[in-house]
Amino acid sequence: MDRILYTAMSGARQSMEQQSVVSHNLSNVDTAGFRAQLHAMRAVPVQGDGALPTRVSVAASTPGADLTTGAINQTGRALDVAIDGQGWLAVQAQGGDEAYTRRGDLQVDGNGLLTSVGRPVMGEGGPIQVPLGAQVSIGADGTISTIGAGEDPDALVPVGRLKLVNPPQGELARSDDGLFRPIAGEDEAPAALPADEDVRLVSGALEGSNVSAVDAMVSMIDVARRYEMQTKVISTADENAQRANSLLSVQG
Repeated sequence: MDRILYTAMSGARQSMEQQSVVSHNLSNVDTAGFRAQLHAMRAVPVQGDGALPTRVSVAASTPGADLTTGAINQTGRALDVAIDGQGWLAVQAQGGDEAYTRRGDLQVDGNGLLTSVGRPVMGEGGPIQVPLGAQVSIGADGTISTIGAGEDPDALVPVGRLKLVNPPQGELARSDDGLFRPIAGEDEAPAALPADEDVRLVSGALEGSNVSAVDAMVSMIDVARRYEMQTKVISTADENAQRANSLLSVQG
């Protein structure tokens, strides 16, 4: 009887974890450049003292993120960029290290620093600074050009170039802050990736999330019903144990 409880209990717990992943994906269905988080389950033997081969629990595994590209939508905003095909945009994370994102709704802060959701956008030589009040345009190769306030369109001046990278598939993993970093060993810090000259951008556009709202809602209903089924198994196993005890008890 206990093997049923082990399987149902661990399955219910992991169903709750999977529900949080589905909810997280659904909440980011409108986030530019978002990559859906994947979630999977597998059976593992119970470890520890007194372990029996019949006792198996359910463990969660996160294979990574769904890296399929999202739809590109035209916005007409000069600071919006979408990566055309494969590639990533380099930004400076909160800890000062370099990380990567597909989100391209860029802004210029009060100091003229080009940012993505408050994080400095990296160029070939570090964070990119643009003149305050200047008209900014971004080329397909990531080159940033500006026209000063009151100047003629001919006075176009390049001020930097976005750092765009394209590592082989499977070499990036999502971190706790939502950014992607190269996979490194336990005692190693992720190294910065080299720039890739072949990555191209679409200016005045944003890449949408690759999360399907319909699929996410169906997954949410499926996980909820699976959780209910597993809790019902626990309740049924408890009822069966009580009936077995009553049959084996000696009536005085």
